[in-house]
Formats: sequence, structure tokens, C-alpha cells
Amino acid sequence: MNEQFHVILDKARESLEAAELLYKQGYTDFAASRANYAMFYTTEALLLHRGLSFSSHSAVIAAFGKEYSKTGDMDPQFHKNLIAVQDYRNQGDYGFGPGVTAEQGEEALQWASEFLKVAISYLDDQTSS
Repeated sequence: MNEQFHVILDKARESLEAAELLYKQGYTDFAASRANYAMFYTTEALLLHRGLSFSSHSAVIAAFGKEYSKTGDMDPQFHKNLIAVQDYRNQGDYGFGPGVTAEQGEEALQWASEFLKVAISYLDDQTSS
């Protein structure tokens, strides 16, 4: 992988680590938000691999669906998780009332962790071929 992939994936790892720390301290809204960013950065790295770059979350999510889910290059569940974790982020960051539950926060962490692992493996395979 080239240097740019490493920089973006490092941000994803750091966001995931921060999400885990926040979750352990009971800050589920903020943990879900950081998990969302971990998935967002991971998605950006995957799209960059295809020469694509977008600035908005919605464009990144839509492009991932088109480039990876619909093609079968990645499990379509990852696209569903990207949409759901974005909803958790919006709920936690902008919602008034009940925030992200502990179960949703844990789910977001699991999604982000699995997605990052799969993406790194995918990019390693693609760039070493």
C-alpha cells in the first residue's frame, strides 16, 4: 500500500481506538461518532484505491455501495453498516432525547473493527498483486 493509504488507515485505527476508550467510559454517543469516523476513513481508503475521492459522508457511502457492494467486491452488509453507523452518529451528535444505547455503541465498535480488518486485508491483497 502506498503512503496515502497508510495515513488514512492510521486515522481509522486511531478513531476506532478512541471509540473503544469512549465506550468503556460510558460515552456511547461519542463512541458511536468515532466508530462512524473509523468506518468513514476506511471507506475513503477503499475508494482512493479506485482513484475516487469525495468530501461528504453521503457521497462516500453511496460510492462505496456502487463500487464495492453492488460489484460483490465486499459484503453488502458493510454498506448497510455504514448507513446504520451514520444514523447512530447523527442520533448521538445531533439528537435530543435518547442517545445511542450501549448495545448500539457496542455494535458500532464491532462493525468498525471488522470493516477495518477486512479492508486492510483487501487492500494488501490488491496492492501486492
